[in-house]
Order: sequence, then structure tokens, then C-alpha cells
Amino acid sequence: MTDTSAQRLNMVESQVRPSDVTDRRIIRAMLNVPREIFVPAALASTAYMDVDVPVETAPATGAGRSLLAPRVLAKLIQAAGIEANMKVLDVGCATGYSTAIIAALARDVTGLESSASLVASAQKALAQLAIGNARVVQGPLEAGLPAQGPFDAILLNGAIAVAPSVLLDQLADGGRLVGVFAEGYFGQACVWRRIGKQIDRQVVFDAGAHALPGFAAKAEFVF
Repeated sequence: MTDTSAQRLNMVESQVRPSDVTDRRIIRAMLNVPREIFVPAALASTAYMDVDVPVETAPATGAGRSLLAPRVLAKLIQAAGIEANMKVLDVGCATGYSTAIIAALARDVTGLESSASLVASAQKALAQLAIGNARVVQGPLEAGLPAQGPFDAILLNGAIAVAPSVLLDQLADGGRLVGVFAEGYFGQACVWRRIGKQIDRQVVFDAGAHALPGFAAKAEFVF
């Protein structure tokens, strides 16, 4: 067993399984996908820690993009109820780790990322693993990919402060959107589900995540 294989096993046994992740397909995918190739080389030693791993910092604002902590990602994917015949949209996929995990569960997955450099990193990593049922495209996260929908499941890789109405319109009937609803770092992981023309929302667990660009609450003017 290589060192990274041992780290993946420890991640699953100490972080994922104890967090009530019971879907064996998710566990198997997280044991098989090398998370270290999806993080900057300088941070490879943190790839399997129970933390968000930063993958890009915006020079102008200092705000950053991160991979979700493994336990949060696993629980969100489980809440999405992804089946083998499903078409999935992975919003804010960053370097593509979540896309690679979902590809092991679904028929087809598209990662959507607004950062050109992160798109390039994700495409390189997915090609390295020869994952044939996944791709990553560039575009504004809040817009989704309406031309490619509807989607059976949508994953948001970060926190949002407003309901993602545009993305909810891209759900198939019976489809689910999962993400962390929060105005700061800490909030609640939620599942939005489309039933016909209706959308319901259920809180599934408490979670922390960094904000996704494009989903901030609009400033209110006070007179």
C-alpha cells in the first residue's frame, strides 16, 4: 500500500464513515480517486486532512477557492441521491475532484467553473485519470448550463447566500440540488427538490463551506 493509499483509507475511515456516509459507491470512489492530484503541489500534504484545501487565491480581493472538506463533500453527494443513469451538473468544481467522484456514480457529469486556470487544472487531472464520462467547462456559476439541462442532480461546491433560482430551473422533475446555505462560512447543508413545478427545501446537516462566487446576497439600500 502506497502512502497516499493509506492516507485515502484513513480519510474514509476517520472522516467519511463516521459522518453517516453509508453509500458504498461514494466510499469506493473516495478510496480510488487520488485527491492529491487535485490540489497545488505545495499543499499535497494537506490533501487528506479534514479541512477545505485552498486551490486558488484571487489577487484583486484575496478571496480564495477551495475544495470542500472530504466529509462535507461526501455527505452532500450522498444527499443528492445520485444513481447510475443520472446526468449531473457540478457547479464550482474547482480543480475537478468532486467531478471525478461523481463520475464514478453517474452516467454523465459536467463540471462548471468560472476560473480559467481552475478549468485547465481540472481538465488536466481528469485526463490523467482517463475519466471518460466527465468534462469541465468555463462559465459563470450562477448561470448554470441551461442548454445542457435538465439535470437529475446539481451539486454546489461551496456556500450560497441566496436561493439558486436559475439553477433550480435546470433540474429535471424529481431532481435534487444540494449545497450549503450560509451568509458566512457556517450554515446548513440543504437539498432542494423539484416536484413538477414546485420546489421544496430540506435541511440535512450543519456544515461549513467557503462562498461560491455569484451567489452573494444583494446589498440592501437603507434610506
